[in-house]
Amino acid sequence: MKKTVALSLVLAASLGLAACSKPAAENAVDANAAAADLNATADETLGDVNAAIDNAADAALDNAAAATADNAANAL
Repeated sequence: MKKTVALSLVLAASLGLAACSKPAAENAVDANAAAADLNATADETLGDVNAAIDNAADAALDNAAAATADNAANAL
């Protein structure tokens, strides 16, 4: 008796899930949209990282030039 009730509950739950799920075509469209969004985000992030690297390199060069100028002034 318990097995019959449990089996009927499992059957009802699986039918409920099957009825509420999206068709495969809609899932594919959603996956493609998510992939496009991920690619756009990755491209934006790459641009931000490259800009940060450029800024850090410029700051390092400026600091090196300032230190060289200070050392030259102190040597005189």
